[in-house]
Amino acid sequence: MGQKKSIMRSLGEFVGHISKAVKTPAEPDKTTHELGRTTEEREATAPDGRKMTLRRTTIDEVEVSGERD
Repeated sequence: MGQKKSIMRSLGEFVGHISKAVKTPAEPDKTTHELGRTTEEREATAPDGRKMTLRRTTIDEVEVSGERD
């Protein structure tokens, strides 16, 4: 394709992509429940002498799909 696309061709491709996205089925319904959250925190000193806070957060979740087996 050595020629540039016309504005109408580009517009048609754009509309085609949008219509395809609208017609594509969405992901099945999923529900996420948070079961627990744990945060660990501690103070430390950086090599240059500044204070740092080290923090780790762990989230326990369960995801339930809308479909049944």
